[in-house]
Amino acid sequence: MAYDAWFRDAETGTGRWELDDIVYRSPSGGLLEVAHDLRLLKARSAAGWMKLWDSRYKRTQWPFGSGVWGKKELVLPNIPDEHVVSLDEGGTNLFWAERFGREIGLDDLWVKQCGVSHTGSFKDLGMTVLVSQVNHMVRSGKRQILGVACASTGDTSAALAAYCAAAGLPAVVLLPRGKISAAQLIQPIANNALTLALDTDFDGCMRLVQQLTEDKKLYLANSMNSLRVEGQKTVGIEIAQQFDWEIPDWIFIPGGNLGNVSALYKGFEEIRDLGIISRIPRIVCCQAEAANPLYRAYKSGWKEFSPITAQPTQASAIRIGDPVSRPKAIKALQSHDGRVEQASEQELADASARADRTGLFNCPHTGVALACMLKFVQRGEIKRNERVVVVSTAHGLKFTESKAAYHCGGGLPGVKPSMPNPMVELAAERQAVYDAVMRHMERTFG
Repeated sequence: MAYDAWFRDAETGTGRWELDDIVYRSPSGGLLEVAHDLRLLKARSAAGWMKLWDSRYKRTQWPFGSGVWGKKELVLPNIPDEHVVSLDEGGTNLFWAERFGREIGLDDLWVKQCGVSHTGSFKDLGMTVLVSQVNHMVRSGKRQILGVACASTGDTSAALAAYCAAAGLPAVVLLPRGKISAAQLIQPIANNALTLALDTDFDGCMRLVQQLTEDKKLYLANSMNSLRVEGQKTVGIEIAQQFDWEIPDWIFIPGGNLGNVSALYKGFEEIRDLGIISRIPRIVCCQAEAANPLYRAYKSGWKEFSPITAQPTQASAIRIGDPVSRPKAIKALQSHDGRVEQASEQELADASARADRTGLFNCPHTGVALACMLKFVQRGEIKRNERVVVVSTAHGLKFTESKAAYHCGGGLPGVKPSMPNPMVELAAERQAVYDAVMRHMERTFG
């Protein structure tokens, strides 16, 4: 069956632009979304979709073993399989945080490890779709595109560079100088992207990349391009799939540019419309207190949204004061009674360290979501037996500087570590080592 998808105005649900068109906004200036022909999709039963997607999950048949492309009919049905650019994204660990949950009073706590991916972040999910569409337009001769460009706080640039390298497409990334980790910076450099470090913040980079892509010679890869959302929405579908098509009660997800929030809702809405699930979980968008424009709007009762100048934060990937995807995120949160919470630098650092002690290795952005989740637990808003998922958006190995500063006395602004575990330097002598081990055991067991 020939399924179909196209762009339409995200606010009104009207208009139609083909996915081969280079268009990012409607004539009124609103964001777009990808629409699917649900009439055709509903011709297959809910049981049929679950059986098909389960039969592909983490298999080797190209390209369906990918967690994204296993749902190709609901993602990007129009392009041939040979034009797909996949690095086996998705299919990431849904980690049962049993020990951490027990410590904080939750019996059913899970962490969706989206950072266990090719470039170490959930951005791979969206970038495989966007770069595949560009690859299709170039290889089919439909559009002349010189390359793909993005503004980034680190993870988007890494994903774009890797997928463009795999496709043989030039990549251009604009980064705020000195505001991303060394691990994030080296990723696009290693993948041969033109890497431009600019004397501005992410919001300044975002303004520049929109200007740079106006003449359509370069294709815009930021999340205002709704193709990215089509890949990112599969994290929600995959969570349901990993729970045998049941959904959790709560999901906590970090929010910066806010594309991930609307994407998560979109995935759940579409499988609800296909009859696979009957309800949508409570979703909490979690922001760093240093970059919290959505939280401020939420606390005002959604009366107004005001961009801010984001301040320094360990959670550098969500250091965004003027998020491009806010209209979609606000609309989705309002429609489903979603929540927004914030975490201070102290709270996110301690939450990350506390969870790491139970076997996790969290990025600071996951620390934000964990800290916000802890607030809900402490306020009694989450029942002990409710199923809770925290979406971990990146791998902790991308942020070793902040972890080292927390544990080894390097200093984190606004943070007094409550659970540091500094390295102990000793002479290579048996008694000195023995004494250190015994002191550690006494501290551990009392």
